[in-house]
Amino acid sequence: MPAGEERDVTATGGDEAAIAQQRRLVTEIPGPRSRALEERRRTTVAAGVSSTLPVYVERASGAVLVDVDGNSLIDLGAGIAVLSVGHAAGEVVERVRAQAARFTHTCFMVTPYEGYVEVCEELAALTPGSHEKRSALFNSGAEAVENAVKIARHVTRRQAVVVFDHAYHGRTNLTMALTAKNMPYKDRFGPFAPEVYRVPMSYPFRDPAGMTGAEAAARAIDTVEAQVGAGNVACVLVEPIQGEGGFVVPAPGFLPALSRWCAEHGALFVADEIQTGFARTGDWFACDHEEVVPDLVTTAKALAGGLPLAAVTGRAEVMDGVHPGGIGGTYGGNPVACAAALGSIVTMRALDLPAAARRIGSVIGERLTKLAASSAAVGDVRGRGAMQAVELVRPGTGDPDAAAAKRVAAACHAAGVVVLTCGTFGNVVRLLPPLVIDEALLGDGLDVLASAVEALTA
Repeated sequence: MPAGEERDVTATGGDEAAIAQQRRLVTEIPGPRSRALEERRRTTVAAGVSSTLPVYVERASGAVLVDVDGNSLIDLGAGIAVLSVGHAAGEVVERVRAQAARFTHTCFMVTPYEGYVEVCEELAALTPGSHEKRSALFNSGAEAVENAVKIARHVTRRQAVVVFDHAYHGRTNLTMALTAKNMPYKDRFGPFAPEVYRVPMSYPFRDPAGMTGAEAAARAIDTVEAQVGAGNVACVLVEPIQGEGGFVVPAPGFLPALSRWCAEHGALFVADEIQTGFARTGDWFACDHEEVVPDLVTTAKALAGGLPLAAVTGRAEVMDGVHPGGIGGTYGGNPVACAAALGSIVTMRALDLPAAARRIGSVIGERLTKLAASSAAVGDVRGRGAMQAVELVRPGTGDPDAAAAKRVAAACHAAGVVVLTCGTFGNVVRLLPPLVIDEALLGDGLDVLASAVEALTA
């Protein structure tokens, strides 16, 4: 957009805006056309690529998906936290159209373009800390994490990488090594990259009663010092709120203590904000909640409103410590994806999506708290902003109940509400609605979820 030009920013764009923001089922889920497409898929798509809910989407807008059978589903997954600005967000759609008409690719490493620079300027302004920053752009969250580790090892001249129980960082060989959960991410895909060390996470629901964040951090640090050695640690890599691991929110004080330890021992503190970043938790970044300033931040998912774009952003002296040509990639910072990111960030600011996430979190938190009080199957509810979850257990115990999570998700899907499961034990139902969802639609989705959970012990 030219300097000084003003444009109304909306949550939807083009013809997609005509989609009513309401749940409406006209067939069973999945419907006949989706089932037919699923049969076609089996003859050409690798079985290892799975789908949570095999309804084939034809259109989408805001927080509603319309499938090929004409069903309108409430999307409480947002493409795994990608569509924070909603499906078909107007500013994203228009900028993508305009950029695609100009050029779709040159490779920034060959002939650069302004959009890449603009995205890096926005990242410098938005990520935690007031220090001078640099960014490098990539295609996926896993690429961003892998490059953050490369940068940390190169600059510190150390090799060891510290990660945490329940962590998820991607599916490449290195990021599988960083990821904790075996199935489906790691099983029989080894051997994995070396010099990765796993330590305990702060998990308040499963930690000893009363353990503080500082105590949990001391437990992790003691393990590092005993088993790795502080002088060997290139970086400590942590999700400020764990995503695939179960939406685990560490106890207050855990992240600041880790950050301080890194600063004291010459290791880099790397925050994986791929799922938590860009307004999801009620702040621009989850680290902002405790004023933690990472040395490096990895971002992706919500950054580009549905297009593949990721970044590593960090202290200038760290990022510039890598020799020219040491990081990059053919498609990294693709111009169309950069245009989408700029449109996404404009929308986040214009609609104040951090505030929207806080409002959504208040609504979801109140409903889940009531649900926990009425259902013995609910062991814990947790989250921050529009990143909330319910952990299901066998009634009367704290034992994880993955089967219950599957039943709840299946019931929601059959009723036209897209929810996701997660957790090391597969027993967590997570909610990641688009931050533009209206309260009535959110309430309808939560009603469906509550009914599914209550049915577990009916």
